[in-house]
Order: sequence, then C-alpha cells, then structure tokens
Amino acid sequence: MVRFKIATFNANSLRVRLPIVKEWLAKEQPDALCLQEIKVQDKDFPTEDFEAMGYHALFRGQKSYNGVAIITRRPAESGRFSLYGGPLEEARFISAEIDAVSLINVYVPQGVAPGTEKFAYKLEWLQELFSYIEKNYKTSLPLLITGDFNVAFEPIDVYDPEGLRGGVGFHPDEQALMQRFFDWGLIDVFRKHEPGGGFYTFWDYRIPNAFRRKMGWRIDYILASPSLAAKSRRAWIDVEPRKVEKPSDHTFLAAEFEL
Repeated sequence: MVRFKIATFNANSLRVRLPIVKEWLAKEQPDALCLQEIKVQDKDFPTEDFEAMGYHALFRGQKSYNGVAIITRRPAESGRFSLYGGPLEEARFISAEIDAVSLINVYVPQGVAPGTEKFAYKLEWLQELFSYIEKNYKTSLPLLITGDFNVAFEPIDVYDPEGLRGGVGFHPDEQALMQRFFDWGLIDVFRKHEPGGGFYTFWDYRIPNAFRRKMGWRIDYILASPSLAAKSRRAWIDVEPRKVEKPSDHTFLAAEFEL
C-alpha cells in the first residue's frame, strides 16, 4: 500500500498567504495540495518557492481574482486548464493525473445573491462541471474532485441553518446541483469519516470574530469516486492556519488514502 495525502485550501491571495501555505506543506508534506483564489497571474506565480521545497506546480492564474493551482510532490501529468475551453473563461478549473488518480480542482463562483445574474452563472457553472465529469470520467476509476464549491450541502454544514436557508451558499437550487454529483457516485470523504456537525472550512471576514464565535460554513470538499473513497483512511479540517496572523477566510481540508 502507498499512502496518498491530499489537501485543498482557498488561499484568498497566494502572495499574501504564501508563508501559511509553505509552513503547512513543510509540516504535513502532502502528495498534492489544491489551491483556489490564488489571485496571481501566471507570470507572477511563485514556482521557485515550491520547487525549493521539492514540489511541482500546475496553475492557471488571473489578475486580482480567481485562479487555481495543483501543487504535487511528484510531477503530475497536466490535463485541462479550463472548463468551457474559451479564451476569456475565468480561471476556476484545473485538472491533472497523479499516481494513477485523476484530480480536478475547482473554484466555483460565489453567486452573490439568488435572483442575480451571478447566481445564475454559478448554477450554470456547476451544471457544466457536472456534465463535463459525467461525460469524461467513470466512477469505477480513481477520481478526486477538490476545491471551494461555495455550497453548504446540509444543515450541519452551517452555523445557522434556519437563518441562512435560501441565501447564497445555502440555497436549494445549489444543493440540488450538488446532489447530482453524489447521485452520480461521488462520495464526500470528510463526511465518510465525520458525520457530526460543527466542522467548518470557511468563516466570513465580514462577521466580527466569526472564527472565535464558531460562525462557519463547510463549503470546501474532497469528493472521491467509490473505489477511491473505500481506500480513504481519514479526513480532517486543520483549523490552526485560521488562527495565525493575516489568515485566509478558509482553512485546509485534508484526506489520506492507501492506494
């Protein structure tokens, strides 16, 4: 058996959060780290910092907004750098092959508010992602889909389900689209190991002391095909990086498998 450790983290600016990312890599030494909201153009991506730590990087950046990356211990075979394939597409999707595992990293649009064009775009993007996966992958093969989905799926995934119900991030239309991924066969690896509530990956900056008050959301995921989920040994949320100076509004979600 070979251990395979993977994590996902919305950095909310890689340049600002690079020390946090490097410290976490040094401590945990994952085989793959998926980053979202790196907010850096390709020419400014800190490739040398990762290479100095023995890691390789695949990335698709964008000035000031969005951006995704896959950091791997062993060289990964690059796959696709966009979902739609258009030249003006936002940098929200990247895929690769590593250790015989197909890996997709996504940053789903936030959506702003139900009834807006941006919310409609979010729903369209999620549907497009599902259609792409359904068309190009099989649940019988090793597949991981990680990232910030900007959707809390269950009431236990938010600090105030009654107060937040129907708003962006906790809306039935978003949850119905997430359900399609599960119906297709993908498994929420964190939920496989932790069925209880009170575990969050995101705390809104706009709420004073949200982290200390435990006012969080679980909107980051590691989804696995059934054959791969069966090999998962643990999954956890590391809240320590949310306690440091100048943290992201998200923290690291990680999982370990025996391949």
